[in-house]
Amino acid sequence: MHYQVHIQPSGHTIQVQKDEPILEAALRHGIAFPYGCRSGVCGTCLGKVVSGDIHYPDDLPMGLSEYDHAQGKALFCQAVAESDLVIEVTEIEAIGEIEVKTLPVKVASLRKLAPDVMEVLLKLPETERLQFMAGQYIDILLSMGKKRAFSIANAPFNDEYLELHIRHVKGGFFTTQVFNELKENSLLRIDGPHGSFFLRDSDRPKIMMGGGTGFAPLKGMIEQLIYEENKQEVYLYWGVRAKIDLYHYDLAQKWAFQNKNIHFIPVLSEPAEEDSWQGETGFVHEIVARDFPDMSGLDVYMSGPPVMITAGVKAFTAAGLSDEQLFSDAFEYSEDTLLSMKK
Repeated sequence: MHYQVHIQPSGHTIQVQKDEPILEAALRHGIAFPYGCRSGVCGTCLGKVVSGDIHYPDDLPMGLSEYDHAQGKALFCQAVAESDLVIEVTEIEAIGEIEVKTLPVKVASLRKLAPDVMEVLLKLPETERLQFMAGQYIDILLSMGKKRAFSIANAPFNDEYLELHIRHVKGGFFTTQVFNELKENSLLRIDGPHGSFFLRDSDRPKIMMGGGTGFAPLKGMIEQLIYEENKQEVYLYWGVRAKIDLYHYDLAQKWAFQNKNIHFIPVLSEPAEEDSWQGETGFVHEIVARDFPDMSGLDVYMSGPPVMITAGVKAFTAAGLSDEQLFSDAFEYSEDTLLSMKK
């Protein structure tokens, strides 16, 4: 069973499943309501029920007063539809409308995805959530005013944890700590979300090109598209040196197997002898340009080392791709800093 929810003033209409919080349904449809805690405490997702009936499975949320409830106000992170609805809520339409927060986090788990890549799951406080768009990044705040930026590898609908893919850089202060000293339940401080690398609303097919751990923000984007049941064609090109560096190879293959509109093309620049590699080899941007000689009708998302981004921009604009359809996230580690260039 499901209900229709018409949202004012945007005019959007979504389907809400029985017992599904209205905020969850909105996020599933790619519609961003403002929210903070997702537990009914902060009041950020406050809106109004114009018509129809709702209920709260766990009684009136703490963040909603009896007076506001009597006036038809609702907290949509907790409210569940009992009929078709018309509601009023301000949707987030621009990146600048998302609140940037500084929060404490706990290291929930550490898992090596490759010899030099660590998956770090960060647990947010129980009463907090970090609203973000797929593809954005956070800063990890260190001592002496230093910080390190890492892309969020999970999608916004799944925001209890923040997933990071951290590559160990020789001589890198923080990445060495991650691999040698960081433990589960360690406390860190983060600031975010940041960046303008996120999915745009478009009917054009999407090329997503990642280099190394540049796979991380693309993972969040693809998971969001799958969650929204988006059927646009997506071509994921992942360029690494050897097969061992394809640290989520099985996951990407699974996406392609389960979704006919998702295509996975791994590219190795220096395959090892033991790889017995039969797939694409060379530079990943050259493979993309070969496969798509006319890119005027595409959207391209690139994430990875600056040299890859620079080469991609040159090749793809020469193939007819306009600046308005090209989005990139370039990052490069040095011994003690992380340089970020967000476009």
